[in-house]
Amino acid sequence: MYTKNTFQTLLGKNVRRVRISRNMTIEELAHEANMTYSQISRIELGKINTSAYTLHVLSRTLDVTPMEFLDFLEPGN
Repeated sequence: MYTKNTFQTLLGKNVRRVRISRNMTIEELAHEANMTYSQISRIELGKINTSAYTLHVLSRTLDVTPMEFLDFLEPGN
């Protein structure tokens, strides 16, 4: 099982990976998702425990499923 900090860090890295693969800056993603730069930055750095709804908004904005952000999860973890 992941610790809260490890989970947040891995989730944030995946958000960043997807954003970069879409050639978007944090500013562009924040604007498109109607969020602030600092909120996106804190998510990507694993500093905050974001909500399921926020993951939904980010996934729609980046045109992926929310599971794309959680691909590090394995059964039993």
